[in-house]
Amino acid sequence: MAAPPKLALAKWNKVRSFALGLPGAGEEFPWGDTVVKVNKKIFVFLGVTDGSYPLSVGVKLKDEAMHAHALTCPGAEPSGYGLGKAGWVQVPLAEKGAPSAEVLCDWVEESYRVIATKKLIAELDAR
Repeated sequence: MAAPPKLALAKWNKVRSFALGLPGAGEEFPWGDTVVKVNKKIFVFLGVTDGSYPLSVGVKLKDEAMHAHALTCPGAEPSGYGLGKAGWVQVPLAEKGAPSAEVLCDWVEESYRVIATKKLIAELDAR
């Protein structure tokens, strides 16, 4: 298996660190995938880094403009297993023209805000 491209992996690491830095966030590995949860609910899917699948980030975007923007990224698509209907988008990281780590972190924060409690969002806003 080929290792993931360095630039994509660097973005993945930035997004993972950002997600884990949000109030109450924790990492889990269901189905062998990396996910970050708050209140026992996933707010970002990070997939696998072993090269078996292309690196990508899955986020829940309720904001229509963000959701539409995410879907314009190269290779982006509504998430599988019916999640796309609920606003989840899967965005590949290694595609030419893929979003920057900063944009991805904005989307991760939006996804977090959709799922976190008001108390945790207040804690984030107070930073």
